[in-house]
Amino acid sequence: MNTEHLLAEAAKHRHAVGGALHDRVTEAIYTDATQIADRAVTRAGERPAFALDRAIDQVVTSRVWGFPIMALMLTGVFWLTIAGANVPSALLGEFLTVQVYAWLHSVAQAVSAPAWLAGLLIDGVYLATAWVVSVMLPPMAIFFPLFTLLEDLGYLPRVAFNLDRLFKAAGAHGKQSLSMMMGWGCNAAGVVATRIIDSPRERLIAIITNNFSICNGRWPTLILMGTLFIGATAAPGLSSFVAAASVVTVTIIGIFTTLIVSALLSRTLLKGEASTFSLELPPYRPPRIWQTIYTSLIDRTLIVLWRAVTMAAPAGALIWLLSNIYLGDLSLAAHLVNLLEPVGWLLGLNGVIILAYIVAIPANELIIPTILMLTLSLGRSQLAQAGVLLELEDAQLHTVLAGLGGWTTLTAVNLMLFSLLHNPCSTTILTIWNETKSLKWTALATLLPLGLGIVVTMVVAAAVRLGG
Repeated sequence: MNTEHLLAEAAKHRHAVGGALHDRVTEAIYTDATQIADRAVTRAGERPAFALDRAIDQVVTSRVWGFPIMALMLTGVFWLTIAGANVPSALLGEFLTVQVYAWLHSVAQAVSAPAWLAGLLIDGVYLATAWVVSVMLPPMAIFFPLFTLLEDLGYLPRVAFNLDRLFKAAGAHGKQSLSMMMGWGCNAAGVVATRIIDSPRERLIAIITNNFSICNGRWPTLILMGTLFIGATAAPGLSSFVAAASVVTVTIIGIFTTLIVSALLSRTLLKGEASTFSLELPPYRPPRIWQTIYTSLIDRTLIVLWRAVTMAAPAGALIWLLSNIYLGDLSLAAHLVNLLEPVGWLLGLNGVIILAYIVAIPANELIIPTILMLTLSLGRSQLAQAGVLLELEDAQLHTVLAGLGGWTTLTAVNLMLFSLLHNPCSTTILTIWNETKSLKWTALATLLPLGLGIVVTMVVAAAVRLGG
C-alpha cells in the first residue's frame, strides 16, 4: 500500500470521526435547547410548569415589590448587625482597652521606658488600634457573612436587575449597578470593576459616581451614629430597628445620588446614549454556610480590619503628638480644631469632625476613633489624658459625644450625610488615577462628592437652625 493511499484512508477516518463527533455535539446542543425551552416556554393549550426560581423572580424583580423587598433585606441585615454586635464589642473593648492596656503600662514601668515613648506607643498607637478592633470587628463579623450570604444565594444579581432600568433612564450603562454594588465593599474595587463597561463614556460616569456607594470603612460610622443618636430617639424596643432604618435610608440616598449625578454627567460633560446589555440571572443556590463564613471573614473582614489597623496605628501616633505638642497654652490639636470650628459649624458639624476627616484621608476607618480621641483629650475628660482613650466601655459614647463634644441629632445626621458625600480615600483616588490616567477626571471624582457633601450639610444645617 503506497503512501498516498495511507494518507487518503487516514483522512477518511478523521472525517468519519469528526463527523460523528460533530453529530453528537449538535445533538447535545439541541437537547439542551429543548430542555431550556420546556422550562421557559409555555405552548398554546398547555398550563405553565411551576418553577420555583421563576416564581421567586416574579416577586423580587417586579416593579411593585422589587424595591420594597430590597429595602427590607438591607434593613434586616443592618438590624442583625447592630443588635448582635453590642455585647461582643463591649467585651472586646473591656479586654483590649482596659486589661491589655493596663498590662502594657505595667510592662513599660517595669522596663523603665521613658514617659514620652510609653505615651506615644501605648496611649497613641496601641489604643487607637485597640479601639478600631473592638468597634469594627464584631459588626463586620456579622455584616459581611450576611452580605456574602445574599450574594451566594443569588439575590444581589436581582438587585442589579432592578436597578438596571434606573441606570438606563439616567443615561448610564446598566452594568454600573454591578460596579456600584462592588463599591459597597470597597470603592477602589468598585472603580476597578467598571472595566466590565465597554463604553469609555459610561465607564467614566461609573468611576466618578462610585464614591456614593458606602464602602466598608464608612459602614461603622453610619452604624454607630444610627445606634447612638437616631436609634436613641425611639422607644427601647424599637431602637435597633430605627437605627437600622436610618442606615438603610442613607444607603438609598446614596443610590439616588448616584443616579442623579449620573444623569447630570450624561447630559453635560459626558453626553451620549446609554448602551444596552444582557444580564443573566444565576439560579438560586442553597446556602453554603461554612464557605460563606470563610469567604466573608478571610476575604473581607480580616482584610478590611488589617487595613484599618495599619492606618489606625500611625494615626494614633499623630493624634497623640498633636495633643501633646503645645504652642503657647494650647496643643496643636486645639489650635487646628479652633481654626476649623467655623467651617464645622456651617456644615452642622464641628472642628473636631473636620480635623478627623483630614487625618482620615488615608482610610475612612479612622473617622470615629479620631473623633473620640480628640473629643476626650480636648474636653479634658477624666476618661482621657491628652490624646489617650481609656475605659471605652464605661465612657458611654453618647454621653461623651453629646455632653463633652456638644453633639446634637443634627451633628449625627450631618455626619452620616457627610460620610456618604465626601471625597474618596487616598487608595480610591490612586485607583481612579490608575484607571483613567487623567488628572481632570481624577480631580472631578475627588472634588465632586466633597462639594456635594459641603452643600448638602450646609443646607440641612441652615434649614434646621431656621426651623428651630
